[in-house]
Amino acid sequence: MNKIIKISLAILFFICLLDMPYGYFQLVRFLALIGFGFLAYQANQQSKRTEMFIYGALALLFQPFFKITLGREIWNAVDVIVGFGLLLSLFQKEKNA
Repeated sequence: MNKIIKISLAILFFICLLDMPYGYFQLVRFLALIGFGFLAYQANQQSKRTEMFIYGALALLFQPFFKITLGREIWNAVDVIVGFGLLLSLFQKEKNA
């Protein structure tokens, strides 16, 4: 399930680079809040505190209720960085502790 969420969010973020209507960005912010919230919850259940913090911070960054205005260029950079980060996290090896 986590892989599906990460791939879906990455695709949504990359589509944000296109000239989309404002409603699309609102939808992405809402879906990102839900997706990152779920990923943070899963990381917490697996005692992965660093991942939990990162996903929680991303949920707060993308949440649609109190918008953070960064400008189109900065949001595009954030979308690309987060999208690639999500895809790279798919290849992260599990630590056998």
